[in-house]
Amino acid sequence: MKLFTTEIQHALKPLALITSIAIMAISSSNAFAHHAFSAEFDANQPIELTGVVTKLELVNPHSWLYFDVKKADGKVENWGFEFGAPFSLKQKGLTKSSLPIGTQVTLKGFRAKNGLNFGYAVTATLADGRIFTTGGAPDAPANQQKSSAPKP
Repeated sequence: MKLFTTEIQHALKPLALITSIAIMAISSSNAFAHHAFSAEFDANQPIELTGVVTKLELVNPHSWLYFDVKKADGKVENWGFEFGAPFSLKQKGLTKSSLPIGTQVTLKGFRAKNGLNFGYAVTATLADGRIFTTGGAPDAPANQQKSSAPKP
């Protein structure tokens, strides 16, 4: 019986190794999806837009704010701006209740390299004057402004 048990253990070692590798690969898939600032955004294209919030997604690894921006000709464009991780934003005082749909907000950041209506937000300024630092990418250009909103 001992010989049989040893044979089974020997046969199962490769299966255990393959299973362990598969579990590590699956659990680290979010890390592979993460990208650097410079992969999608252009540090040479700063942008500042004011508009009205249409959607806020506080999701990992990056949150997104969508808002309608009225152009000089009166047409409205919807823009999406990447923010940092939800926990980081919460530490800075920014929560879902800070930016409900219909809130006016001014975002400063950098435009997407692909030229579409997307950007990376560095700061968000609300109509009442509160300023939130919204970015989280370590390779994003440095910003002089810090959050002025009280932390919860």
